[in-house]
Amino acid sequence: MAENKTKMTKLDVYQFIDTNLNSEQKIKDSHRIIEIMKQVTGCEPRMWGPSIIGFGSYHYSYDSGHKGEAPILGFSPRKAAISLYITYDNEKQRSLIDRLGLFKEGKACLYVKKLSDIDENVLKAIMSESFSYITAHFPDHAVK
Repeated sequence: MAENKTKMTKLDVYQFIDTNLNSEQKIKDSHRIIEIMKQVTGCEPRMWGPSIIGFGSYHYSYDSGHKGEAPILGFSPRKAAISLYITYDNEKQRSLIDRLGLFKEGKACLYVKKLSDIDENVLKAIMSESFSYITAHFPDHAVK
């Protein structure tokens, strides 16, 4: 079984944002997303791999035997869009996503060009639902 590439690191989150992002809007949006995720999780941001900012962690294991550790909530301010790593597979979250605003949906994330394209209150609600789901369904989680 291959080892996960994305692991928590000791890299500085704010240094990553301030030195690697070339758009003032992405920098501003990243700082705001950090504020929101800190409010929702009570966790400090940590770098996961070279470009993902995560909050808390949990251990997962699939029927296939694949297992690992991942942030409870996270995001990555990529060039094309901000990738939001949020679990959103229950009915309540699906109804919230319908009211989120302008975004694209990936297999395991939401892609947002800029925060002003979406409803921040709806985003907070989706994040809160995701955080509650992960912490309830994965007993091996860590909020730190």
